This record gives sequence, C-alpha cells and structure tokens, in this order.
Amino acid sequence: MDEQERHAHARRQVEEIRGFYTHFAIYVVVNLLLFTINMVTSPGGLWFYWVTIFWGVGVIFHALSVFVGGRVFGREWEERKIREIMEREERR
Repeated sequence: MDEQERHAHARRQVEEIRGFYTHFAIYVVVNLLLFTINMVTSPGGLWFYWVTIFWGVGVIFHALSVFVGGRVFGREWEERKIREIMEREERR
C-alpha cells in the first residue's frame, strides 16, 4: 500500500469515526429533549425510553461497524480473505 492509499484509508476511517460521534451527540441531545418533554407533558407515564432503547440499539450497531467492523466482516476482512484465496489458488 503506497502513501496515497494509506492516506485515503486513514481519511475514510476518520470520517467514519466523526460520523459515529456526530450520531452519538445527536442521540444524546434528542433523548434529553424527549425526556424533558415527557416529564413536562406527562409526568405519570414514561414513553421516551422506547425511543432511547431502539435508537440506542442503532447507535450500538453503528459503533460496532466503526470500531470493530473492519476486523469482523468489514473491508479489511474482505481484502485479507481475497489475498488468502488468491494465494491458495497460486499454490495449486
């Protein structure tokens, strides 16, 4: 991998990380807003946590794809498997 490819790869990773942190910040702000609205409008019944739970699952999957994704069935894994298969074919 030459310098230009490494730079492009690093840039993609930084963009993915920034995207996750932006997603997470929006998640926190919106859920705090929903909590506040829930407490002001209906203090007896809680409904905000449904959004928090289901959107939280999405945030977790986003985090896994950014921080673990390259190692488990991500781009890096695909490239490594392609190299392995090509090497195996060469030996035959």
